[in-house]
Amino acid sequence: MKLINCLFFLLIYGYSEAQVINVETLRKKTDSAKWTGSVSLDASLIKNKNNIFKIATKADLQYNNKKELWLFVNDLKFEKAAGESFVNKGTQHLRYNHTITEKVKMEGFVQAQYDAISEIDFRGLIGIGPRFKLSTNDDYRFYLGTLIMYEYEKASEIAMDRIEKDIRGSAYLSFSLFPTETIGIISTSYYQPRVDRFKDYRLSSTTSVLFKIWEDLAFKTTFIYNFDAYPVVTIPKSQYELTNGLLYTF
Repeated sequence: MKLINCLFFLLIYGYSEAQVINVETLRKKTDSAKWTGSVSLDASLIKNKNNIFKIATKADLQYNNKKELWLFVNDLKFEKAAGESFVNKGTQHLRYNHTITEKVKMEGFVQAQYDAISEIDFRGLIGIGPRFKLSTNDDYRFYLGTLIMYEYEKASEIAMDRIEKDIRGSAYLSFSLFPTETIGIISTSYYQPRVDRFKDYRLSSTTSVLFKIWEDLAFKTTFIYNFDAYPVVTIPKSQYELTNGLLYTF
């Protein structure tokens, strides 16, 4: 059970929207109403415009009374790259879940972020929609989410005239596998098209593997792939990130 608790609090993000935020790795299964949280430290190798080595910190806090769930996430990353550039990005995410039936929940979220590498000065999101539980086995869980969201995006100085105000769909499929007491795997894939222009879409896939070291400490490896059909000018359509680090939960 402790490994399940740890894995549901793994890193933030399958998307922070150039970077979708992967909240599946943050949800924490609890047996009673209580506050829970986690902090983590990562060392990463990233490929986007540059090859970058970085250090990142993440913290999150959750309250769950079985009927309602609140989740807040704060993710900050900053590192000098090749002596000339910086990883400089942050995400704050607040999500609310309300249980309707055993297999259906309504969820809403708000999110704010910036990302210098992706030339995003500010991106704000607000969304709502149902979340469906597709399985009943606690060791092998599958979920489907279908949300609608409003997005405001302002590019950095490289494209100061670019301001996007869009309505997007946000569909995700997630699975959580716990084959042993010491190993857990979570994978989530997102598809986020503009509702008025389906060729303008984003894809994101995040897979996390966690190995239990001690009761509250685990080693984790996460691979993130993002694709944006219409990124800010000069930014590649595809980006990926491989992260290794330690996770402590409380």
